[in-house]
Amino acid sequence: MPKTSGTSAEGEMLVLAQTVKTTTRKSRTVSSSIVVAAATAGSSKRSASIKKSNFEETKVSGDNLSNTTASQSTVGTKRSREVIQAILDTLEEETMHASWRQALAAEFTKPYFKKLKQFLLEENTSNTVYPPMEQIYSWSRLTPLDQVKVVILGQDPYHNVGQAHGLSFSVLPPTKPPGSLKNIYKQLSQDISDFKTPNSGDLSHVAELGVLWLNTSLTVRAHKAGSHSKKGWETFTAEILRKVLAREDHPGVVFMAWGLPAQKTCDAIGVDPKKHLVLKSAHPSPLSAHKGFLGNEHFKKANEWLEAKYGNDGGINWKVLSSK
Repeated sequence: MPKTSGTSAEGEMLVLAQTVKTTTRKSRTVSSSIVVAAATAGSSKRSASIKKSNFEETKVSGDNLSNTTASQSTVGTKRSREVIQAILDTLEEETMHASWRQALAAEFTKPYFKKLKQFLLEENTSNTVYPPMEQIYSWSRLTPLDQVKVVILGQDPYHNVGQAHGLSFSVLPPTKPPGSLKNIYKQLSQDISDFKTPNSGDLSHVAELGVLWLNTSLTVRAHKAGSHSKKGWETFTAEILRKVLAREDHPGVVFMAWGLPAQKTCDAIGVDPKKHLVLKSAHPSPLSAHKGFLGNEHFKKANEWLEAKYGNDGGINWKVLSSK
């Protein structure tokens, strides 16, 4: 880490800089430069503040803030906490799409959400957490609130290296599609004429068409499935779904609820079956796909319903994935 010579009584200042780049719509990236300064000598108090936070679209492809604690480990836990805290303090402002940020603004000040942020601070300080912080809200940037036509609920993010990036079931290259996604592709091949199984596991292109790939828990500790469940994310994601339901003058939405947790979530938020279509089945995991997921025809049924509601061009062009 670079150091700058201090001239004040506070002593030397340590400047920590981290550039964050997140893949978003149409192969563009969002770049954030977060510079945090902390006093390192002459004071018993440590302070952290964001000196510069500038998100701008670039053509540069995909570096990630892989893990804050790993990258900051040489300067100690205290300073790592300060950097992480600074990022978490502006995470929604800097990384969530404006349509969602405005709709969900009331949630950010509620006790459960503040408690969740404190939990994330502790977890990121002492453990590896997925996805990287700047990718937690990738779903919001790819699928703005007014564009949601299909909601596909997952449970919690993939928990291995190089997998989770903020969309349920999706992985970025060069990571190969995991078992659940392979089964999703199998069902798409059955339901959608001329669909060709992609080599990539990146679902961003259909997210841009109105498919909200959302997990009920938005983060997870590395290699520990379900580790961030019941920490507040479920309350938050339920509110996300309520905002989808609350849109006025909207034809309706298809909910694909795979597995019992997703089905319970749909039941809890009170989806009106007269306005929306709820499709339930087993989870696409290799452990359960043959118990009702494969053969469920969900993608076919979804497009038939969307075309009836939105017009002949209202279905999702799932074949955009085939070119990847």
